[in-house]
Amino acid sequence: MTFGFTPSTAASTTDPSAAAAIPDPAQSPTRLLEPAEWSAAEIPLLRNPREVVSGLHARHRPTPATAVVAVLDQEERVRASASFARRSSVADGWVFRNALLAQLRRVIPHDLRRRTPVRTAVLLYCRDGDGLWTQEDGAWMWGLRDACTLHGLRCGAYITLTQEGWQVLGEGRAGRRPSAGSRPEDLAEVETPPPRMGGVASELLRRAAAR
Repeated sequence: MTFGFTPSTAASTTDPSAAAAIPDPAQSPTRLLEPAEWSAAEIPLLRNPREVVSGLHARHRPTPATAVVAVLDQEERVRASASFARRSSVADGWVFRNALLAQLRRVIPHDLRRRTPVRTAVLLYCRDGDGLWTQEDGAWMWGLRDACTLHGLRCGAYITLTQEGWQVLGEGRAGRRPSAGSRPEDLAEVETPPPRMGGVASELLRRAAAR
């Protein structure tokens, strides 16, 4: 994993040789993950990707160049989500990582104290073009993986949303709806209701609430 650091102003002004060693961001290699690297990372599969995509689409109604990052619990329910427009003109995973991390810190506490992450972050990116992998997608993948590490989350699926529909990159699963131009579904229709309990379980919960 690669991390970038911004040198201090003092170091650049007092040590000319150090300043000369600082790479020009415009010339530095783009931080991205190739499809083979993403597949090798063993990203956990979504049990119902269409439900997740439809739910995020209904919540945020993304347009091209909009990213939606969401945190799922162990039952794949959305616990927090945020959408934002891509502002950088350069497809750099470091820049995308910082943007994702800022959104995660804003909407949900970190899980860095846990030995093993229990929540998973997924990223839905709405863009022009088709669903095939691009270098921009590779930069978002790099950014998502790094942001998850820094926030104590499992790195989950990366999903593109285009006029052709949605596609979970690295898994081969896709669908025509929703798409970048489709009308959002009713959120109540796409969300899975919590499991109903009866009998002994309901009685135990009732007694616990009465204490």
